Amino acid sequence: MQKRLELIQNILNDKKAHNVEVIDLTSKNYIVDYVIIANILNGKHGYSLLNYLKNDLKPQGEEFLRVEESDEWTIIDLGDIFIHLMSDNYRKKYSLEEFLNELDNKA
Repeated sequence: MQKRLELIQNILNDKKAHNVEVIDLTSKNYIVDYVIIANILNGKHGYSLLNYLKNDLKPQGEEFLRVEESDEWTIIDLGDIFIHLMSDNYRKKYSLEEFLNELDNKA
């Protein structure tokens, strides 16, 4: 898992995503184990990042189960990892880090 997370982080950092953050949710009651959040410069940058991720991860056996795209926010579902590519405004507005950090621990 750590190698997968590092590969995703490296792709995002190499392609100029900003404020890349990995949130470990393995001890939380959430639908995935990890969430990666990164800021995009604009909609075209988000689209390009998605393509870079697909081109680099699919040959490694990564399966993109679902992708939702907009100019402000792209969500990529890898099964046990969600990747959120967000504009600065959307990241501030929706405060995903705060929401995820407030989740209850597993019983």
